[in-house]
Amino acid sequence: MFGNIAQRLAGKNILITGASTGIGYHTAKYFAEAAKGDLKLVLAARRKEKLEALKADLLKDYPSIKVHIDVLDVSKVNTIAPFLKSLPEEFAIVDVLVNNAGKALGLDAIGSVDSADVEEMFETNVLGMIQLTQLVVKQMKERNSGDIVQLGSVAGRNPYPGGGIYCATKAALRSFTHVLREELINTHIRVIEIEPGNVATEEFSLVRFKGDQSKAEKVYENTTPLYGSDIAELILFAVSRPANTVIAETLVFATNQASAYHIYRGSLDK
Repeated sequence: MFGNIAQRLAGKNILITGASTGIGYHTAKYFAEAAKGDLKLVLAARRKEKLEALKADLLKDYPSIKVHIDVLDVSKVNTIAPFLKSLPEEFAIVDVLVNNAGKALGLDAIGSVDSADVEEMFETNVLGMIQLTQLVVKQMKERNSGDIVQLGSVAGRNPYPGGGIYCATKAALRSFTHVLREELINTHIRVIEIEPGNVATEEFSLVRFKGDQSKAEKVYENTTPLYGSDIAELILFAVSRPANTVIAETLVFATNQASAYHIYRGSLDK
């Protein structure tokens, strides 16, 4: 039964944003492994050197895989259309879009949030995501097929103090995703949203606290959080389901989390 996964992914072109680290990095690795290298990957992120290292690893493990890398900062909304137009012909038709790029900045209370942080979070998490989705969904509609994977967050359901802007961006993503699914009901395009809880990746909290390592580490102190590979596995599972099945929403926590702000910080061992 599960041997059909490689067959379902065979030859597909998968575009992943924020692919250089964390969830995006592991998603690229998992897709390559599941398809046994029989697919195409478009890997986009801000740092080309990390993408180059990932591409080299993928080609070493799967010599037949096709990988295109390029710099894309989705917060620079006006660069998204040129990015898509510049894709080589064999990578131009996107079968699976993984909108993974996103960020949180700070935990300041409303009234004290830096306006530059507000703009950067909305440009990255909302405006850039919408622009890329609008452009890709047009080609998906033309051939009546495709998967759109949205990286949401429990923060889009459970807003918390200090998350006034980040939570608002993820709530916007969630509403946009729901509307998109409703509008595509008469097509074969699937819209999938993954909503993780506390995920420890290489950089998410470090970016949130603007390089303060001690604050970043404290987020995961005395917990066993989710990791990028856990979310990548869910993305792979959802995309590799039979064509008549849509894993529309997946809310996923570590075992010591019950909501956005309820995390048990102690030993689970009895």
